[in-house]
Amino acid sequence: MTDDVRRVVSDCGMNSGIACVFTRSSTSTVTTIEYEPGLLRDIPDALERLFPKNMEYGHEQMWHDGNGHSHVRAAFLKPSLTVPFVDGDLLLGTWQQIVFVELDNKRRNRKLIIQMVGE
Repeated sequence: MTDDVRRVVSDCGMNSGIACVFTRSSTSTVTTIEYEPGLLRDIPDALERLFPKNMEYGHEQMWHDGNGHSHVRAAFLKPSLTVPFVDGDLLLGTWQQIVFVELDNKRRNRKLIIQMVGE
């Protein structure tokens, strides 16, 4: 998502400010990582250790949809990311990239919101 956010910021007409990337979902997140194969394995493995899919979740008692772990993961990871920008460019670290992470147990059609505040 980094290139998409960078393009929106570049085209917004503001010189400096903050860009907020937000997912309208309770089972997904937006974050930053170094987008490389090792971390693409490590992140799901870490989430499984912290919030196992096969654990009993109270959400299942209400909805029986098998995604209680998805809601808990998303609550800890949060639905948005705020990135400062200067001279129309994101102030990300050398290897830092913006990523959307789907946490649900089935495919979903997601829409993300990018909103800027600045001058």
